Amino acid sequence: MKKRTFAIGDIHGGLRALKNLLDQLDLQTADQLIFLGDYVDGWSESAETIFFLMELAKKQNCIFIRGNHDQLCYDWLLTGVHTDEWVIHGGMATKESYGRFTKEEIGAQFDFFENLQDYVILDEKKLFLHAGFTNLKGPHAEYFNKMCYWDRTLWELALSVDPKLSKGHKYYPPRLALFDEVYIGHTPVTRIGKTKPVQASCVCNVDTGAAFKGPLSAINIETKEIFQSQPVYLYYPDEQGRN
Repeated sequence: MKKRTFAIGDIHGGLRALKNLLDQLDLQTADQLIFLGDYVDGWSESAETIFFLMELAKKQNCIFIRGNHDQLCYDWLLTGVHTDEWVIHGGMATKESYGRFTKEEIGAQFDFFENLQDYVILDEKKLFLHAGFTNLKGPHAEYFNKMCYWDRTLWELALSVDPKLSKGHKYYPPRLALFDEVYIGHTPVTRIGKTKPVQASCVCNVDTGAAFKGPLSAINIETKEIFQSQPVYLYYPDEQGRN
């Protein structure tokens, strides 16, 4: 069977939804999974999600991108210090999740966090990263690597481009011209009233609001077929998530 590659959106501690989504993919050994970051902060199984992904990577070809929430969580795990804003935006559920594990068990996750990638480029023209980049030369030239998991301007730019403009047009944004396909998460498409991955110019946003009222999504990057869980809050009926 031909190798397939799937990009998977922001999970935010919704492990039950992730398991349901992966079941739908009917994964084969050769298939590749590219997780676009934000594995934690939201629903009650953040620590469990990381452990699950660590085990999944032992049998499946996985690439794990760094999300801003993953870095915030790891900073807290390392130092014990966090901001009030992090707690408000899903960090409290994460703290409670890690409270169910020993210091030694939590320490086993450190390699996972440290090996997260800011971005990945496949076939020279397909970029995968959590948020975006600001440098006109591309993410490799970014002055602040944090932009790869914090920037929203790339998505905002993609949304603003006239659909009639094609790559190569003099008014086509230079940042978007660098790649044929860009896959991101970070900014839920539920903000624009959507619950499926949204294509804007060359950018495909796969964050379908799993931390809030939306489903968890995956997209086959070859066929563009979309797979989705139920809205994640249905798996956690007694929780608020980030709502």
